[in-house]
Amino acid sequence: MPEPLHKPAGQTWLIISHAFNMDGRAASQTITDKIPYLIEKGIVPIVISAQTGEKDSALEHYQVPAIAPSGLKFDLRHILKKHFRNPASYRLAKGLANVLLLPLYFVERAFIHLESQWSWFFMAYLKGCRIAREKRPLLIYSTGGANSAHFAGYLLAKKFSIPWIAELHDPMIHGDWRGTGTAYKWAAYLERKICERADAAWWFTEGALAKALARNPTLGNRGYMIIPGVQEPDFQGVVYRRQEKVHFGHFGSLAETRNLAVFIEALYRLLQDYPEYKRLVQVDIYGAHLDSLSRKALQQFPLQEVVVEHGRLESNPLTGKSGRQQVLEAMRQVDALILLHGSDPFCEEYIPSKLFEYLWSKRPIIGLIWNNQQLTKILQQRGQISLNALDVKGLKDALYLLLKKWEAGELTDCETLAPFTVQNAVDKIVEIAASVAREPRKREDRPVS
Repeated sequence: MPEPLHKPAGQTWLIISHAFNMDGRAASQTITDKIPYLIEKGIVPIVISAQTGEKDSALEHYQVPAIAPSGLKFDLRHILKKHFRNPASYRLAKGLANVLLLPLYFVERAFIHLESQWSWFFMAYLKGCRIAREKRPLLIYSTGGANSAHFAGYLLAKKFSIPWIAELHDPMIHGDWRGTGTAYKWAAYLERKICERADAAWWFTEGALAKALARNPTLGNRGYMIIPGVQEPDFQGVVYRRQEKVHFGHFGSLAETRNLAVFIEALYRLLQDYPEYKRLVQVDIYGAHLDSLSRKALQQFPLQEVVVEHGRLESNPLTGKSGRQQVLEAMRQVDALILLHGSDPFCEEYIPSKLFEYLWSKRPIIGLIWNNQQLTKILQQRGQISLNALDVKGLKDALYLLLKKWEAGELTDCETLAPFTVQNAVDKIVEIAASVAREPRKREDRPVS
């Protein structure tokens, strides 16, 4: 990447992202993938992040720690993982670190009930102050992920009167809140500050934007919806070929709020009606093991010989392929991909980031969706399956049709509409930023706070 200091100072953006360059995190991928395209646009990114990711030597990239025990505990877990490749050594080092931090951690938790990264804003703000004085960036771009990135952005914009744009990955508050009351009030406060003071802010779904605007009418026309997309994954030229079994694949994390219980029940009922298919079906689970609800469903609807848990794949010393590369190749080779959305109110404002990777794979997608018209429309426009997340019968019927197509050799790649690209997202962001730079909000236009 170009050397930032050789670029015009007027194009410098200060980017605040807790999870920058942190492998395997959607919050990291969302911003890290944008950097090459921002540079192509003449932007000089200066990044402040936590110490949990890899330091980018091609950028002016500063890594700063949290200051509270909960943040240090979170950071150390990831820092130690980078330095200790041996699992036993890692567990020992993590255990020692936890023992040292535990007394202070309990004291913090007795008085402060916020997300573990809450205190990261303090060091990010101090580092941002120095950068603002020395580089005078054109604007501040906070992205998260961690809410503390937005708080640091808010404080810096307020202190230095620099235009501020904010990217919100998930709704900051929602109707299915499961955290503490203190955390809810803190997140609501930050959302209000973003809507009042940011020169522009965008959410990843139409539902999230609409509800944020309803809570904060002062946002007005400064709110946007931008689908983040992902870079085209490197599938290493792997192509789909029909195998001896039909493979349904799920890639990514599983949890009680996003589980395979409905899929397991629907498949079980289908195989009860058509037992001849049982020896021809396999469900592959990559990136995680079954959550408690999925495992309970598997006990109730026995398909143990059908469900295969691959877990998190590690580097293969024989082939030299990373775990990530093996996962991408498996994604291209399955017959159909399972997209789990969940079934709680939060889902109305959320699109799983895994969808964008799935679209690049071109394989058929079975989407179990909950009250999200935008996500349903995206799938239907591309000829993919979109069902209510709790519709066992509808899913059973859809699986039967997929099996018949597989038998006929008709489960070919889907090439209806182009996937969502990072470049498209960056084009929109740069356009918004240019408008903000041309017509920054006057101090008197901003609420006093």
